[in-house]
Amino acid sequence: MYASEYWNDRYVREDTPWDTGKPVPPLHRIISGLNQRDIRILIPGAGRGYEAILLRSMGFQNVYVCDWAEQALDALRQMDMDFPEDHLLCGDFFALELQVDLILEHTFFCAIPRSMRIPYVQKAHQLLNSGGAIAGLLFSREFEAPGPPFGGSEEEYRSLFSPHFAIRELTPALDSIAPRLGSELQFRFEKRGA
Repeated sequence: MYASEYWNDRYVREDTPWDTGKPVPPLHRIISGLNQRDIRILIPGAGRGYEAILLRSMGFQNVYVCDWAEQALDALRQMDMDFPEDHLLCGDFFALELQVDLILEHTFFCAIPRSMRIPYVQKAHQLLNSGGAIAGLLFSREFEAPGPPFGGSEEEYRSLFSPHFAIRELTPALDSIAPRLGSELQFRFEKRGA
């Protein structure tokens, strides 16, 4: 798996082509549709945390971000100087110990090696409270370069997630940013079981 030094170096060198400088339209729409301000939200691979900052500006106070790159979290600190330090989790998603109601997914799943996809599904299930969900965007294409990013398909995601999650939505994202238009799926998977 790519280590913290790899991701931190990408931010130091400003080699972050996935960084749009703000929440992408599909995620902005998902966030705008949330109405329970007291839910606990985790954003893995949050980078500079634009979604977390948006959530906090809307009154969500239980927002946690996780990223390998301290440089990315430093940028978040500069943009939101009141962000609770104990909600900034610099480290490994797979080692997290917390319970949340929602996991927002955007460019993290595609950044981990394919061999970590089943562990990702299992960890997401473990982190979510009963009735919790994971929502966001997944790529619906493959990439020529070896990755990251790593692509995928609707069929693969259904197969991976359905043992642990009820597939509530898995549809083409119609308002993706131009470089990703036609190659993203918007999804919402709800945790099965306790």
